[in-house]
Amino acid sequence: MRRSICYAEPATAFAGERRTWRFIISPTATLPKGTFIKFDLASHGRSIDWEIPSTSLKATSNSIWAEIEKGKIIPAKALEVEGGTQFEFILPQDVPAGKKIIIALGTQDKKAEAKKGNLSQQTVQRRRPFYVYIDPTKKRNYSEQEIITLDIKGNKLTNVRILAPSLVMKNKRFDVLLRFEDQFGNLTNNAPEDTLIEFSHGNLRETLKWKLFLPETGFISLPNLYFNEEGVYTLHLKNLKTKEEHTSAPIKCIAADSKSIFWGTFHGESERYDSTENVDNCLRHFRDERSLNFFGTSAPESSKETSTDIWKKIATCIDEFDEEDRFSAFLGQQWRGEPKAEGLRTITFYKEDKPILRLKDARSSSLKKLYKSFAPKDLLSIPCFTMSSSTPFNFEDLNPEFERVVEIYNSWGCSERTAKEGNKFPIQSPAKKGVHEFPEGSLLKALLKNRRFGFVAGGLDDRDIFADLYDSDQKQYPPGLTAVLCDRLTRQSIFEAVYNRHCYATTGERIVLGFTLAGHLMGTELSTATKPGLHVNRHIEGYVAGTAPIVKVELIRNGEVLETFKSTTNSLHFEYDDMVPLTQVSIKDPSKKIQFTFYYVRVTQKDGHTAWSSPIWIDCLPKPKEAKKIVAKPANKPKVKTLPSFEEEEEEEFEDEE
Repeated sequence: MRRSICYAEPATAFAGERRTWRFIISPTATLPKGTFIKFDLASHGRSIDWEIPSTSLKATSNSIWAEIEKGKIIPAKALEVEGGTQFEFILPQDVPAGKKIIIALGTQDKKAEAKKGNLSQQTVQRRRPFYVYIDPTKKRNYSEQEIITLDIKGNKLTNVRILAPSLVMKNKRFDVLLRFEDQFGNLTNNAPEDTLIEFSHGNLRETLKWKLFLPETGFISLPNLYFNEEGVYTLHLKNLKTKEEHTSAPIKCIAADSKSIFWGTFHGESERYDSTENVDNCLRHFRDERSLNFFGTSAPESSKETSTDIWKKIATCIDEFDEEDRFSAFLGQQWRGEPKAEGLRTITFYKEDKPILRLKDARSSSLKKLYKSFAPKDLLSIPCFTMSSSTPFNFEDLNPEFERVVEIYNSWGCSERTAKEGNKFPIQSPAKKGVHEFPEGSLLKALLKNRRFGFVAGGLDDRDIFADLYDSDQKQYPPGLTAVLCDRLTRQSIFEAVYNRHCYATTGERIVLGFTLAGHLMGTELSTATKPGLHVNRHIEGYVAGTAPIVKVELIRNGEVLETFKSTTNSLHFEYDDMVPLTQVSIKDPSKKIQFTFYYVRVTQKDGHTAWSSPIWIDCLPKPKEAKKIVAKPANKPKVKTLPSFEEEEEEEFEDEE
């Protein structure tokens, strides 16, 4: 039976709004003196969550208290519980039925609510719940709960995000999505009614300008745009009322048909939504709010973090969200093996019907056993955080069939090289107990030992082994992104492209990067046995379109900078002919008795953001000798019995019936 009538004043809030919030409880039966009331904000205390108030009645700002209608003020007692803070009140007198009990968050100074009040959460949410427990038995029996809801809406318009393809073909039409957002990235239409947005783009003979009204939905799609000239474009939006300007990430327009660039990550977590228990909202966040083209879950393998039921729920959501030409979803998990020999892995499955691989299970207790249970194209095993002292991996036993790519960067640092070698995103902490560099896990050292892999980037992770980093002074960087070059936005196409290493990594910005050697894409393995001309010349070509001015583009050969290209603009096209005889620069691999050379590109923008292309390898092998031509006598052709076609079989059956 319902005990009370509960509601909030005000009934709506703007994301990140500061004021005094009142939650009214009107009991349907008299509550005796000494009744316990527990109030749960359902907040984890993070910067994006609802602000945790102080219980001190002397506090002039952001405090919590209760009061009886035309009665006494009741102090709150904080209850520290797992996952947040709750508050308890004890009624100092009887409260008759129908009389109001008010729980207030903010300040008692009504004129200073906007400055001294309590801060709402930064994420939009319809019917955001607050929980009230009432125990008139005075035994703290909080079995029944009342729910008070409040709608959180987007705050004032501060940004317009332009979402467009990174690579388009000349005269080929494409769509653009405009997201009108508040300062926290929520969709909003909170702007003056006469707000007009001017849309345009340059590099054309005739400049296109449209004037757009702010839609109620907070987003609008502009269909059938195209460019009739090659080049690098940026779309521009201007708020005619505030004069604020917004630009898109670069769009590279090319003449010939080419592979598209799709953005996403296989290892990452949302600060807003938990990717295990709340996986559906997490996937929706990355698809709709972050506008990723693909996303892979990376749930920890332990049963404590990811139970079998949660794993089944994740797999079901992956199946529901995977949609051709819109969003590719991958089922994945984290697997942590023996330090140095195995390290940390993100296991990404091709299909969503796979069971979780746990260390305690015999078939997945080691990497060798795990790989025996699968075919190479059933999963991607991605080494992560290899230069971390907490999850080191020395690359001595890299499986080339399953470990096709390696995570070069995530929010906790870069594993390309050591800080002494110029790493701008080192893994470091001011505390001795923090995570530091493990030099043997350097990707550059592994490449010099002829370990072959492409580059991907991970995002922010605050689960399992990363939980201690999130709550410490560990150095943190922006979440990374992986760019995949493939023909279509499907799970199969994305998976095959990553398997073939047609991908590159960035520190989070959508930097457009192209890199070919002798016309072959990044991630390719070439050989002088089939292309003997590579002994003499290696023609390298590429382009970069940045989200900020480009400081330098470094062409790296065998770990050393071969050539540096500089630009003062956001785009650059580069070419280089490596004319040094291949035998003079190749590295010897005694274990395989071959010589090899590898190249990759590193891009640095003025704002510090970086991109790394996957390498291209050349095996320096002798040209195969031509065999002597032998003229053989013609042999009698063997009689071959051909199977009848489907039509012939039908005719024979018809004749038999006659």
